[in-house]
Amino acid sequence: MYSVELNGTNKVKCGFKIDKGLFEAEINGKALKGDLLRINTYQYHLLLEQGSYTIDVLKLNREEKSLLLRINSKRVQVKLKDKFDELLHNLGLDEINQKKVNDIKAPMPGMVLSVLVKDGDAVKKGDAILVLEAMKMENILKSPSDGTIKKIAVSKGTAVEKNQLLVQF
Repeated sequence: MYSVELNGTNKVKCGFKIDKGLFEAEINGKALKGDLLRINTYQYHLLLEQGSYTIDVLKLNREEKSLLLRINSKRVQVKLKDKFDELLHNLGLDEINQKKVNDIKAPMPGMVLSVLVKDGDAVKKGDAILVLEAMKMENILKSPSDGTIKKIAVSKGTAVEKNQLLVQF
């Protein structure tokens, strides 16, 4: 049984099983059965209770147990928690698995086009930190974890080498 969070708000209890095209689920105590057809690696078709659903997997993060799906042209963010995730959360130990990152270094030589944060800013995992141009492409460097910006080591227009310090947390 999983605790499923949809679009960051709706939480449901869900258990499901997929076996040879047969989809069985229990959502908040209600049993559902349907047919699931895998079209390709990231696309499925589900027939469920007189409904037809095309499901595209847009993004999959196994580490965080999250998915970004497009279901019949509607985007849905799904986050799964099993009984062990719930136990760790209830004990206050769910933050232990997050990697502590002290700095961001340049992944390649390039030019800093813009710095999107300043010293002392609080950032969340995935927030844009700065834009680095390399090989005529703009690369947005994002925060690898939650934290506070301690020091910005570069400024707009700075040429950087690979592994050069850009930001300290």
